[in-house]
Amino acid sequence: MPFRSRRSVLALACLAVAGCGVNWSDDSRTPGGRPGPVVRDKVVIEKEKAARAELVQVDLTMGAGELDVRGGAAGLLEAEFAYNIPSWKPEVRYDDSSFRGRLSIRQPKGDTTIGDVKNEWKLRLANSIPLDIAVRCGAGENRLDLRDLKLRSVEIHLGAGTVDLDLRGKPEKDYDVSIHGGVGEATVRVPSAAGVVAEARGGIGSIEVRGMKKDGSRWVNDAYGKSKTTIRLDVKGGIGQINIFGG
Repeated sequence: MPFRSRRSVLALACLAVAGCGVNWSDDSRTPGGRPGPVVRDKVVIEKEKAARAELVQVDLTMGAGELDVRGGAAGLLEAEFAYNIPSWKPEVRYDDSSFRGRLSIRQPKGDTTIGDVKNEWKLRLANSIPLDIAVRCGAGENRLDLRDLKLRSVEIHLGAGTVDLDLRGKPEKDYDVSIHGGVGEATVRVPSAAGVVAEARGGIGSIEVRGMKKDGSRWVNDAYGKSKTTIRLDVKGGIGQINIFGG
């Protein structure tokens, strides 16, 4: 469902594009800062460009809109953007100068606007490259289906929107997940085959946990302490609602 806001103020902006292997494809350009025709852009970063990297840090910053992240890219990144404010054109930076690659998609603060706006990011990442993923999201809907990715860590800074984080894959190694702040709602779906231990503290509005049992100040699933791999989930303050669903 596209993100719509009839009477909202969104502070979003442009980014800086750099790095080899980033190819843009545009449909149109609309002058000015008011809502206009929807622009659809595509970005592809080929897998060969990440060949030198043993792992990739992925940093995503989105002020407001609809974010969808999942695996399945043939290269490192396959991205589709749709927006109707020209100055919101996202830009992508990929740095492969060391063994640790860095992919950044971010929106610095920019002009505000009022009207019927559209801002959507659909991002596909490579399944086979180890990833550290950090997401900073504001208002809007954020769907992160990371089941198929080779995760090393996940860090989410939540604003006033919602996050649906799906981790129900088959991890090969332990990894940490941290969710910070915000006044929105976060739903985390965790696997039953891997061990999961979850802690939530400081300013949480309410917590709903399914498929896990309370163990002191934390929750654990049946596979915790038995499985070869463990996901450690840490939720810190300011979230209106946190849901942790096992299975």
